Amino acid sequence: MIEKMENKKEVEEKRIRARGGMGILLLLLLLMVLSIAAVVFGIVFLAKESFVLGGILLGAGILFSCIVGPILFAGLKVLKPNEALVLTLFGKYYGTLTGPGFFYVNPFVTAVNPAAQPASALQGSTDPGTAALQAAGQAVLSGKKISLKAMTLNNEKQKINDKLGNPIIIGIVVIWRVTNTAKAVFNVDNYKEFLSIQCDSALRNVVRLYPYDISEDDGDGVEEKSLRGSSQEIADILKEEIQKKVEIAGLEISEARIIHLAYAPEIAAAMLQRQQASAIIDARKLIVEGAVGMVEMALNKLGENDIVALDEERKAAMVSNLLVVLCGNKDAQPIVNSGSIY
Repeated sequence: MIEKMENKKEVEEKRIRARGGMGILLLLLLLMVLSIAAVVFGIVFLAKESFVLGGILLGAGILFSCIVGPILFAGLKVLKPNEALVLTLFGKYYGTLTGPGFFYVNPFVTAVNPAAQPASALQGSTDPGTAALQAAGQAVLSGKKISLKAMTLNNEKQKINDKLGNPIIIGIVVIWRVTNTAKAVFNVDNYKEFLSIQCDSALRNVVRLYPYDISEDDGDGVEEKSLRGSSQEIADILKEEIQKKVEIAGLEISEARIIHLAYAPEIAAAMLQRQQASAIIDARKLIVEGAVGMVEMALNKLGENDIVALDEERKAAMVSNLLVVLCGNKDAQPIVNSGSIY
């Protein structure tokens, strides 16, 4: 579906060079005062039975103050830093007004922002994307203005099967901003909901390619990425995947990060036992390797310095005793043999 949309003719962003609004405002205020004066003088002339001049002044004053004036005042626009207005003129894209300041544009243009919904439309919604946008503080009460600031999307946690089929609970946070206002408004229905859906889709596509965790022996000497052990690499892959999907909407993904990762409740206890058993085995393996090294060193030292000559049977007994002492869980109790060892 995305490929079909990309094949269509896309609307290119066009920046508007608007006039300063302060001078136009003063001029309109002056004309409004003159129109009110024309109404007053028109009534005076009508009272003096000068119907032609009085009618002209009265009609011109009423026409400007009630119809023309309000229409011209509609062309005044105020923008804060990192805000933009996408304007259309009779259904056609007119341009994008950006930059902080007070401007005057064609009074017949209309600002468009499909993501600007009333707060009542968001409240009570069960859609995870809409709830995430509401939680992010985007109450979309700023009229038709589009924010160019970096924003945060924090969708609800998802339950996904990893590469090994284990169900896991994972949540991500995405830092994003609008870079092309024309694409954001005209290429998709609602760019915020579009971003939320694409984040969920990309997360599922990436998670199913990697296991939650791997042991040292699982890779057979080949380093393999896992969700827990390679979280930064997985986040970078996830960022690239989301960026590809939202490019059509004129959005830029600055960062994607995993903020929650755990096994699903139904297998959490079993996986915890598995991790504990694996840790115990690794610890025992390290202890045995160290003990064997110490025994080998002791035998070599005894043989090099000719301290005592031991036959193979006595060496085996010594090795057994040392391994018991070094690998045991409890402290060894020394026993002194006062007699002969033979």
